[in-house]
Amino acid sequence: MHRQQCPFPVPRSPIAEALLRHRTDGHVEVASAGSHPKPRIHSDAVQVLREHHGIDISGQRPRDLDTLLGRRFDYVISLCDKVREVCPDFGDQPRLVHWSIPDLAAATSAGPVGHPAFVRTAAEIDTRIRYLLPLLTLTPQEVQP
Repeated sequence: MHRQQCPFPVPRSPIAEALLRHRTDGHVEVASAGSHPKPRIHSDAVQVLREHHGIDISGQRPRDLDTLLGRRFDYVISLCDKVREVCPDFGDQPRLVHWSIPDLAAATSAGPVGHPAFVRTAAEIDTRIRYLLPLLTLTPQEVQP
């Protein structure tokens, strides 16, 4: 099987990174980053992934997009409209995918969003990942340009 590589360059990317890595049992190399990453992952994101998906990301730290420059990716998936516009060119013409997912951390600072919003967001990202999985497991010969 061809090992696909997929970055999620957005603030809610740690959730997407963890879910994609979990759903592919490590057969897809995943990296996440944001244009203005927070110093740590939101505690509700850590709790939701642990309680609802059995994934521990408590030791993970958000990364800046610049940390991914120079790497080659098969897919670049953006989850934020703003990041989609400033996402760097990763070369080698990766397939670009955009999922517009609200930034829960920003919404939280504007007022209480609460744990249920993180549950819904993780579920939405997980659903989109499950639809993406068949494309990620294709061999290079099966993928059409």
